[in-house]
Amino acid sequence: MTSEDKAAGGRRFAPPSGRRRWLRIILMLVGIGSLILASAAGVAALWAFTILPRSLPSVKTLETFQPIQGTKVYDDNDELLTELHVERRIFVPLAHIPQTLRDAVIATEDRRFYSHFGIDPIGVARAVWQNYRRGRIVEGGSTITQQLTKVLFLTPDKSLERKMKEAALALELERRYSKDRILEMYMNQIYFGNGAYGVEAAARTYFGKSVTELSLKDAALLAGLPRAPSTYSPFEHPEAAKRRREVVLRRLVEYGAVKDPDAKKLARADLGLIPPERRRTTGQYFLEFVQQTLEAKYGADMVFKGGLNVYTTLNPTMQLVAEQSLRDGLKALEGRSKTARPGEHPEGAIVTIEPQTGYVRAMVGGYDFFRSEFNRAVQARRQPGSAFKPFVYVAALESGFTPASRVDDAPVSYAVGGGQTWKPENYDRKFRGPTTLQQAVEESINVVTVKLQEQIGLSRTVRVARRFGITSPLDVNLSLALGTSDLTLLELTSAYATLANQGAWLAPTTVRYVTDAQGKLLEEHIAEPKEAVPPETAYVITHMLRGVVERGTGQAAKVLGRPIAAKTGTTNDYSNAWFVGYTPRVATGVWVGYDLPRSLGKDETGSRVAVPIWIAYMSKVLGESPREDFPVPDKVVLVPVDLDPSNECVRVVTMAFVKGTEPPACGRRPSIPPAPPAAPGAPQAELPTTSAAPPATPAPPATPAPPVLPREAVPLPGSAASARSPGIQGQ
Repeated sequence: MTSEDKAAGGRRFAPPSGRRRWLRIILMLVGIGSLILASAAGVAALWAFTILPRSLPSVKTLETFQPIQGTKVYDDNDELLTELHVERRIFVPLAHIPQTLRDAVIATEDRRFYSHFGIDPIGVARAVWQNYRRGRIVEGGSTITQQLTKVLFLTPDKSLERKMKEAALALELERRYSKDRILEMYMNQIYFGNGAYGVEAAARTYFGKSVTELSLKDAALLAGLPRAPSTYSPFEHPEAAKRRREVVLRRLVEYGAVKDPDAKKLARADLGLIPPERRRTTGQYFLEFVQQTLEAKYGADMVFKGGLNVYTTLNPTMQLVAEQSLRDGLKALEGRSKTARPGEHPEGAIVTIEPQTGYVRAMVGGYDFFRSEFNRAVQARRQPGSAFKPFVYVAALESGFTPASRVDDAPVSYAVGGGQTWKPENYDRKFRGPTTLQQAVEESINVVTVKLQEQIGLSRTVRVARRFGITSPLDVNLSLALGTSDLTLLELTSAYATLANQGAWLAPTTVRYVTDAQGKLLEEHIAEPKEAVPPETAYVITHMLRGVVERGTGQAAKVLGRPIAAKTGTTNDYSNAWFVGYTPRVATGVWVGYDLPRSLGKDETGSRVAVPIWIAYMSKVLGESPREDFPVPDKVVLVPVDLDPSNECVRVVTMAFVKGTEPPACGRRPSIPPAPPAAPGAPQAELPTTSAAPPATPAPPATPAPPVLPREAVPLPGSAASARSPGIQGQ
C-alpha cells in the first residue's frame, strides 16, 4: 500500500467533521424535545389530577338528579290526558325498555359498553381508522358514558378542555355507578328530535305508542336518531331516516343481536310512523284554555317546570263525540253551501256544562285545532240572535208578566232621531195579533219581544243577564231584545245551565283541583252558587223553553224522546246559527258561522244548522241514560191555557205559573188583564239616541196603512250596533 493509499484510506473511514456536527444538533434537539414533552406531560398530569377535578361538577348529583318536570293534566276520571313541558321527557326504568332497543342503541353508539371503563381506546382507534378510510367523519369515539356526561354536566363545545373533562367525568361515573344505571340515565336523557327527550317520549312522538310496544323495526329507527336528530328526522327526511335505520340494522347483525336475512327484510319495510294528525290527542281547545288559565295563575315557569298535577273536568268520551259531531255538521253545511269561497270554511263551537257543578265537560273551539288555534267557544264574541230572548222573558216575569200574558203582535215603528224609524219584523213576516208570551217564545216572535222589552225597560233585562253570568258589553237599545250584543258561547251556555240548576248560577270551571310535585294541594274548586232567580221563576222559563222543542223552532230535538228546554238563534243575513239547550243534568250550546262574519246561505238558520249538530252530539251523550224530568218547585202550578184569545180551548197548551199568578182554567172568558206598568225608568229614556237628537220616543203603531214590505230587521241607527243587524229567528 502506497503512502497515497494509506492517506486515502484514512480519509475514507474517518467521519467527516460536518456530519458529526449535524448529529450532535439532532441529538440535542431530540433531547430538548423530549424534555419539553416530559415537562408538558408532567404539567398536564398535574393539571388533570389537581386542577381539573376542582372545576368538574360532582357526579354525586346523579343520585339526586331529577329531570325537569312538566305539568300533568288529567281528565274527570283522573286518567292522564297530556303533559305541559318545555322538554317532552317521560322517565321509564331500564327494565321497561325492550331489549331490542337497548341492543340497537349499544350496537350503534358503543358496542363495547359493557366491557370498557368509561373510555374505549379500541373504539377511538376504530373510529379514527374508519374516518380516515372514508375521508370524512362517519363514526365517533365517545362512549355512552361520555355522551351522558356531556348531556348532564357539560356544554356541547368541541374544545380540548371539554373533551378532557368529559373523559374524567366518564371515569368517575363508571367508578360510582353500574352499567345498567348509566344506560338507564342515557336512554332517558338523550335527545331524539321533534322535542322528544328519552325513549318513551320518542316512542310516543314517532309511533304514537309506549316504548314497551316498540318492534325491532321501530327500535332500529329510534337508535339511529341521537347522532343527528334533525338530519335523520323521519318526518322531515324520511329517506335519510330509512338509510340510517339500515345502518343500525347492519350494526345489530355485527353485534350478533339480529340475523342478516331478518335485517335485510326489515330494511325494506316502511318507517311505520303515525302521522301527526293521527297522534293528536282529543280536547286540544280545552287543554289550551286550561294551560292559559294555569299560566295566568301560577306563571309559565311553574306550569312548564314545576311538576304540577292538574285534575280537570273534561270527559273524554263527550269530548270525542262533540268533536266528531261538529265536524260532521260543518261538512254537511259546506257540502250544500252555494256561497263557499276558496280557502274559507264555516267554523263552529260546542260547549257542554254540568249545571249542578259548573264543570265544563266538553269544549270544541273549531273544526280542527291544528288548522286554527282560535278558540271560538271562549274567544269569539258573536250576536246570539233569538238565543238571548230568555233573559227578556225572565225580566218580564219579574215585572209581573206571566206566560199567559198577551202582547199585540202587530206592526210597530220607533222613531230613532234624524227622521229615521226602526220597524222590527218577524222572521216569517206575519203578524198574529194578541199573542201569549209562551207562543212568542216558542215561535221566536220578534215584534212581541221588542214590545215586551219596551214595557219592562232595558235596564231590567241587562241586570238579569248580569245575574246569569253574562259579562260581555250589552248594547242599551231595544234591539238588545233580538240579540244584537256580542256574547261568547261559554257564557251563554253557562247562563242556560243556570236555568237547569233551578236558578242558581255557577261560574264555569275547567279545573277540579291542583297539586304540586309532592302531592300537596294547591287549589280545589268549591262550588259557590249564586241565585240568579228563584227556583220557581227558573222552572217557569224552563217550561216555556220546553215548548220551543215540543211545538216551536227546535222541534227536531223531540227525536231524543226526553224533556229538553232550548232556544234557537239566527242573526240577520244568516251569519250566526245557534242552539242552546239543556236537560236536568247537561247544558250544551252550539254555534256555527264564519270567522269573518258573512251569510252561511239562505235559510241556514239555527234550526237547520245548529240543531242537527246538537242532536247528533246529545243523542250519544244521553244514550240510554234514564229519562229525567225537570223537578217542579212547590210554588209552581201547571194550568191549561188557550193560545187563542177566545179562551174557548181552541189551542190548549199547558203552561207553568208561580202560584197566585195563574189565569182561570181554559174555557172561562175572563177579561184580559191590562199589561203591567213599565218598569221604573220609562222606556223612552232608554231608547238609543244620536249625537244630534234627543232620546227617541216610540211612534204610534202603524194604522190601516199598507203592510210593511218584507225585509230584514235593521238595528237602531246611532246605536253601538248600527253597523250590524239585530237577531232574527229561523223557524
